[in-house]
Amino acid sequence: MVFESTHVSTTIDRPADDVYAYVAEPRHLSSWAAGLADRDVELVDGRWVAESPMGRVVVAFTERNPYGIADHDVTLPSGETVRNPMRVIGNGDGCDVVFTVHRREGVSAADFAADVAAVTADLATLKALMED
Repeated sequence: MVFESTHVSTTIDRPADDVYAYVAEPRHLSSWAAGLADRDVELVDGRWVAESPMGRVVVAFTERNPYGIADHDVTLPSGETVRNPMRVIGNGDGCDVVFTVHRREGVSAADFAADVAAVTADLATLKALMED
């Protein structure tokens, strides 16, 4: 099965390495990703746990890498794991941040649009934080 997807992006006037270091640190999620973590993210038994609008979730980022890949899996309270592709791409003195939102099976068009809107707001928050 192929899922519908939307690529949400923003351009940030800050070096890619700085932005990548920030987004790849799970402790920072609550400062920019309100759609995922509305309180501090805690390391519990070797796993990053967050209280989210969906309930308690577990977040697992890919290993740090030199390519700006900040993919992360989010395990929902239901046990379903959602893969979230995310990239920080150098762009001159700044960078582009691209997050792919997939419309999972059973998700309505309205809920998918809400997911895209939440990611758009999160990236706007990230941009404001990084450029401040």
